[in-house]
Amino acid sequence: MGKEKEVKSKPNYLYKLHDILFVGSSIIFNLAVSGVYIASKIGSPVFLKIFGITVVLLIIPFTISLVGYIKIKAKKKIIISNIIILCYLFLEVMLDYVLKIPFREILALHVPYIIVFYAATFSMIGVARTISRKMGLLVLSTFLVLIGCLIYMYLG
Repeated sequence: MGKEKEVKSKPNYLYKLHDILFVGSSIIFNLAVSGVYIASKIGSPVFLKIFGITVVLLIIPFTISLVGYIKIKAKKKIIISNIIILCYLFLEVMLDYVLKIPFREILALHVPYIIVFYAATFSMIGVARTISRKMGLLVLSTFLVLIGCLIYMYLG
């Protein structure tokens, strides 16, 4: 009899956990930002605060996901995408909760913020697509909900 292959299920198991955490966080992110847009439109400070805090608290699972992906030596594009997402979340905390400046009214600050926001959302879609086609479509569909809510917010 030949040599038996040693099955290493731990890395695959860890990949699955990090993938589920990442995709789940991405979906929650898109839906929470959608909630921020709707709460802004209807003028509900309570819901705006709840959805805003939800977005910011996603720093925790995305950080756990990043550390996990680094430990299991995931593809560089996955790690870089996680870093972009965390950069956006830390930027959000800094501008909205620490500095508390009306950066959305200052074009020179708002444009770079928007660029980082879309880099983060596209990173979520890209990583989810790398995980699986179905996960990519799921995150993309919640991103489209986000875009729909953004359009709704700015319509009359």
